[in-house]
Amino acid sequence: MRHFTVSGRVQGVGFRAWVQKIAEELKLSGWVRNLSDGRVEIMAVGTEQAESDLWQACYKGPLWARVDNLSWVDIPIYAEPPIEQGKFKIVAST
Repeated sequence: MRHFTVSGRVQGVGFRAWVQKIAEELKLSGWVRNLSDGRVEIMAVGTEQAESDLWQACYKGPLWARVDNLSWVDIPIYAEPPIEQGKFKIVAST
């Protein structure tokens, strides 16, 4: 499982919906949400290749986004909110 944080112009530009679409195409489970500090947080579970492909896609982002920084860590299979197998969703912002 990978935990991503993305900063830049990533809120108010359709970034979460774009991530959800890409993640579903890659058959990832997980979620995406806005953080109160202006970043976007992503939790993704899938094959190593699919997680890597999401990482690469997030460097570009959707048309109106500007990604200034993208970081990730591999973490144990626990996330809050919990991840539902076979689903990738947009969850409430923090």
